[in-house]
Amino acid sequence: MKLITRPNDFSGLKILLASEFLNLPIELEVTPSAEKTVLIVNDDCQLFSCNAAVWYLACLSGQKKVNLQQDKWMDWESTTLHPEIQAFLNKQPQQLITTLEHLDKATRNKFLIGNSLSAADIVIFCSLIVISDCKFMANCPNVTKWFNNMYTSAQFKIAASKLDIKIKQTEPDQCEEEEAAISLEDIEHAVKHWKTSNINKPKPITHPVLPVEGERNVLITSALPYVNNFPHLGNIIGCVLSADVFARYCRLRNYNTLYICGTDEYGTATETKALEEGLTPQQICDKYFKLHDGVYKWFDISFDHFGRTTTPNQTKIAQDIFLKLYRNNYLTEDTMEQLLCEHCKIFLADRFVEGTCPLCGYEDARGDQCDKCGKLVNAVELKSPRCKMCRHAPVIKTSKHLFLNLPLLEDKLTSWMDSVTSGWTHNARVIANSWVKEGLKPRCITRDLKWGTPVPLEGYTDKVFYVWFDAPIGYLSITACYTEEWERWWKNREQVVHYEFMAKDNVPFHSVVFPSSQLGTHDPYTLVNHLVATEYLNYEDGKFSKSRGVGVFGNNAQETGIPADVWRFYLLYVRPESQDSTFSWSDLMAKNNTELLNNLGNFANRALSFLEKNYGSCVPAMTVGQEEKMLLVRINRELKQYIALLENAKLRDAIKPIFSISRLGNQLMQAAQPWVLIKSTIEEEKAKAGTVIGLCANIICQLSVMLLPYMPNLSAKLQEQLGVGPDINHLIPEFTCRLPAGHRIGKPAPLFQKIEQVQIDELKKRFSGAQVGSASPGNPAVATPAPPLAEASNTLETPENLALKVAQQGDKVRQLKAAKAEKAIVTAAVAELLDLKKRLATAEEVATKQTNDTPAVTTEKPTLTNSVENLTKQVTEQGDKVRGLKTTKADKASIDAAVAVLLELKKQLALAEGKDPAESSGNATGKSKKKGQQK
Repeated sequence: MKLITRPNDFSGLKILLASEFLNLPIELEVTPSAEKTVLIVNDDCQLFSCNAAVWYLACLSGQKKVNLQQDKWMDWESTTLHPEIQAFLNKQPQQLITTLEHLDKATRNKFLIGNSLSAADIVIFCSLIVISDCKFMANCPNVTKWFNNMYTSAQFKIAASKLDIKIKQTEPDQCEEEEAAISLEDIEHAVKHWKTSNINKPKPITHPVLPVEGERNVLITSALPYVNNFPHLGNIIGCVLSADVFARYCRLRNYNTLYICGTDEYGTATETKALEEGLTPQQICDKYFKLHDGVYKWFDISFDHFGRTTTPNQTKIAQDIFLKLYRNNYLTEDTMEQLLCEHCKIFLADRFVEGTCPLCGYEDARGDQCDKCGKLVNAVELKSPRCKMCRHAPVIKTSKHLFLNLPLLEDKLTSWMDSVTSGWTHNARVIANSWVKEGLKPRCITRDLKWGTPVPLEGYTDKVFYVWFDAPIGYLSITACYTEEWERWWKNREQVVHYEFMAKDNVPFHSVVFPSSQLGTHDPYTLVNHLVATEYLNYEDGKFSKSRGVGVFGNNAQETGIPADVWRFYLLYVRPESQDSTFSWSDLMAKNNTELLNNLGNFANRALSFLEKNYGSCVPAMTVGQEEKMLLVRINRELKQYIALLENAKLRDAIKPIFSISRLGNQLMQAAQPWVLIKSTIEEEKAKAGTVIGLCANIICQLSVMLLPYMPNLSAKLQEQLGVGPDINHLIPEFTCRLPAGHRIGKPAPLFQKIEQVQIDELKKRFSGAQVGSASPGNPAVATPAPPLAEASNTLETPENLALKVAQQGDKVRQLKAAKAEKAIVTAAVAELLDLKKRLATAEEVATKQTNDTPAVTTEKPTLTNSVENLTKQVTEQGDKVRGLKTTKADKASIDAAVAVLLELKKQLALAEGKDPAESSGNATGKSKKKGQQK
C-alpha cells in the first residue's frame, strides 16, 4: 500500500497515524503537488477518503468484526464534529460546546470503545488537533486527558514528523472563545435596538408607482416569456420568480419599486403555434397570455403590471427607436440569405432551424445560437440545416434587409459597459465581454414575416422587426400601458436603478443588442445596471421537454397538491446561480420534510403552542441577561448577512441566514427547556421560561418578515398566528422586539405537511415522459440497478475484499449524511452498507470455521477421507441454513450471501472428491434455468 499526501496535511495524518498505531507498514510519498490525499491499496483500488482508509487499515490489523459503536462514532465525527469545527474556525460556532460535552461523557476511559484503540479514536483525535488550544477543550477534562494521551504518544510524534506537521502546545486559556469575538459595542448595539419599538411601517403602494426624487427608485424587469407554450420550472426560476423575490425584498426595505413583465407575442414561434392549433396568431396570443397569467398568479408573482407586446404602444415605441437609429445613421442596408422551408411555405425564423454548429460541430445548434459553445450563429451558416417543424432541408433565398450597425456603436457600448458590469453576475459579464472581444458585427433587425411590428420605412413595409430587436422594447411598451408617465422610469438614468433577471441564453441580446439600440437613439434611456443571469435548471437526469412529457411545467405544478410556497422555496433553494443545477423530486421531498417541516415548522409550532398553553396566548415579560444578549448579537449578524446577500441579488444564498436564525431559536428552546423551568418552584427559573418563550415568539416574528420574499403565503399565515398584520413588514438590519409583553398571539397551527415517498414516486413516474423505458445516446433512460454482488457472481468474496467495500460504502454514507442529502438516497446507501456488513460477517464466520476445522499441522499428510467428511458436514449445515432463511422469508441479500457460501463449499467438496466443480455448478444452474422456464 502507498499513501500520497501533501506536507502538513491532516487528512494524510489520519491514515499515517493509523498505520503507526496498528503497526501496518505503508509506503509514503509526501509532495506539495498532490491534488488530494489518497491511499493506494492496489492497482484496482484507491481510497480518497481518509476515514474509509483508517477503517480499512483497522480491519487489516485484525479488527474485522462489525462494530456498531465504532461506526456510530465515525459517523458522528464526519456529520457533527467536523462541521462544527469548521464553523468554529470560520468564526461561526453554533454547537461546538455541546458537541465536545457529548464527547467528554464518552472519554472517561483511555479509549472511546472498550479497552483498545479503534479507528474512531484516530479520526476524532486528528480532527481535534486544530482546536486543541481552545478553551472549549479545557472545559472538557475527559476529552483533554484522552487527547493528551494520544498527543504525547510516540506514534503521533513519528507520524507528525513524517508530514512536517508542527504542533505547538499552548495553554487552553490563550485561545479566544466565540464570546471574545463579540465586543461590548456589539452587545450594546443589539440591546439598544432590541428595546426599540418605534419601527417605520412599510411604505403604502399607490398605483401607478412612479420614481420619487431623493428615494431609491428600483426598476425590475424579467425576460419576457414566449406565448407558444407553458413556462417550465427553469423558465420560472430563471426569470419571473427570481425577479419577484428581489422585488418583494425591495418593498420590505421601503425602496420605491416597480416590477414589470409580460408575454413576448410576435414572431415565427407564434405563427407556427397558430398553424399547429388551427388558430390565428392573435387567438394564440390571447389564449397563452391567459394561461401564463394564471400560472404566475398561482406562483404568487407580484408584478406591478403584467402586460404583452401586441399593443399599439409597442408599435409606437419600437418604430420611434428604429427611426431615431435610422436618422442617426446606425442602420445599414444589405442583402441576406434566408432559409425558406418549401414544405411549410414560410421563411424560417432562426430558432426554427436546427443543424450542425459551424464552430464546434454540435449537431443540434439553433439558427441563432449554439447552446453547446454559446456562440451566436446565422441560420444559413449551419451545416446540414433542417426545418424544426417538418425536418425537411430548407433552401437559401436572398432578401434585402436592414442591419443595426453595431461596429459604429461599439465605443459607446464598451464605455457604458465599463461603468456598470461590476454589478452584473459573473456569467453575464463573461458572455457580454466575449461578444465584444470577438468584434461586433452588423446585426439584422428585420424579417420576412407577417406577424410582428411593421417596419416604417419605404421599401421595407412588407417586413417586420426581428423579435430580438423588438422584444426587449416590450419592457418600455408594457410600462407605457401601465402609466402614461413611463418615461419617468425609462428615460431617467440619474434617479432609476434597473435590475434585469434572465437565463444566460438571453444575455447577448440584453447586454449588447438592446443597449446599443437605446444608446443609438441619443435619448437618455435608462440602461440596465444589474444584469442578473442564471445558469440552467435541469430536470432529474435530463432536460425539460414539453413534447416528450418530461419535466414539470407551470400548469403541472398546480396539479401536484404541493403548495405554491413549497415550490417557490425549493426552486430558490436550487436556483442555478453560479452553475447548472437539477430539480429532483427526492430532494424536494427531503427539503420540505427537513428544512421546512422539521426545522422552521417545528420551531414555530412548538414555541407558539407552548405560549398559548402556558401563558394564555399572551407574550410574557422578558428579562434579557448575558446569554440572551449574545443571542441578539448572533441574530443581528445573520440578519445583516441576509440583507447583504439580497442587496447583491444572491437569492439562493440568502435562504441560509433564515434557517440559521430558526436553528438559533430551536437551540434556545432545547437548551433552556422552558417546559421544565415553568414547573420550577424558584421564581427566577419561572421568569427565565417566560423570557425564553417571549424571545422565541419574537424570533418567529422576525422570520415571518424574512420569509415574505420567498414564501409570501406562509409569511402571511405565520403573521396571522402571531396576531400581527402586514404593518410589521418593514425590514431593518437589527433584531427588535416586535411582540412586547402582553401582546396576544393568534391560534397556532402546523405550517407544513410531510411529503410521503409514495407521493414522490407517483409524481416522478408521471412526469418522466419518454425517459422511462427508453434510451437514446443523448438522453439515457433510468439505469437498471446492478444486481447485488452476491447475485452477480457465485465466487465467495474474501473478508479482505468485503472489508474494503464496507470501508468505501461507510464513507459514502458519512459523506451523504454530512452533506444532508435527501433521506431516500441516504436510506439506500445505508441499506447497501448493512448488506455488505452482513456479507462480511458471514465471510468471516466461514473463514473462522474453516480455520477451526483445518487439522493441526503434522508430519503426516491429512487423509482425503477426513477432508471430504468435513466439507460434507459443512455443505449440509450451510444447506440447512439456506433453507431456514428461505423458510423464514429473510431479506434477499442475506439469502444470496448464504447461497454464495453454499456454492463455494460445494465446489471445494467436488474437488476433494475428485469431481469437476463446473459439473456441480452446471447442475445447479440447470435446475435454476429449468425452474425459471416453468414460470
